[in-house]
Amino acid sequence: MKAAAFFDIDGTLVPPPSLEKRFLRYLRWRGAIGWSNFARCAAPLLRETSRVLFGEERAGIEFAVAQCKEYLAGVPTTAMDAWLGWLARQSIGRIPEVLQRIDWHARQGHRIFLLSGTLQPLAEAVARLIPVPVTVCATQLECEDGRYTGRVLGEAVCGPAKARAMERLAAEYSLDLERSYAYGDCFADRWMLAAVGHPCVVQSAQGSSRRLAWLARRRGWPVLHWGAITQREQELHFRLGKRAEEHNAHSVAREAEVNNR
Repeated sequence: MKAAAFFDIDGTLVPPPSLEKRFLRYLRWRGAIGWSNFARCAAPLLRETSRVLFGEERAGIEFAVAQCKEYLAGVPTTAMDAWLGWLARQSIGRIPEVLQRIDWHARQGHRIFLLSGTLQPLAEAVARLIPVPVTVCATQLECEDGRYTGRVLGEAVCGPAKARAMERLAAEYSLDLERSYAYGDCFADRWMLAAVGHPCVVQSAQGSSRRLAWLARRRGWPVLHWGAITQREQELHFRLGKRAEEHNAHSVAREAEVNNR
């Protein structure tokens, strides 16, 4: 039985905004989605919210939102390919401390996993930027005729689903979860953290969770302070990143237009 290290992506490995929000901003800029896409989410989101808030797991609103991907219905998969092509040429920003921790786990011989509620292609793009072998487990979407249907295959890897995914991975790769590590930054990661013998709560200036910090104090989980920057620096990084994304999204669109000609 081997030890493993499970890392959340958004807020733990990559600073905010989340990868899915960045992709959403790109789709809106291209005009690939509109208000009708979001209106389509209303009924499913209400249904999921009722189920997770009042069901047995009480997973919370984050899990309900993660399960609802109807806003992507009808979006061509080529839009994801175009955005990932731009992403491969840019720096999405990675928190230095977590890269050092990943390197440490690799030197210990631990198997490393990226466990995230973000979309599978986005998680795989992050994995390609990590200089050591990692295994990705993220949310997968159904596709038909080259377009997303808005339906999740299986369940979104968020909340209690992360713990279930860890159990499946432990069986598949002969992992000892009691000897393993997990890193998460939001309250929805509490199931993932509770599933291992070495949970680590990540707190940073970019996106701290007070509820998770409270739970960490109650359960005696260690809290790691990563990527501490000032609010002014955070706002500057966000503005520059948004400006760069808009500029490069325009460049990608122009390249596609020229190629189509």
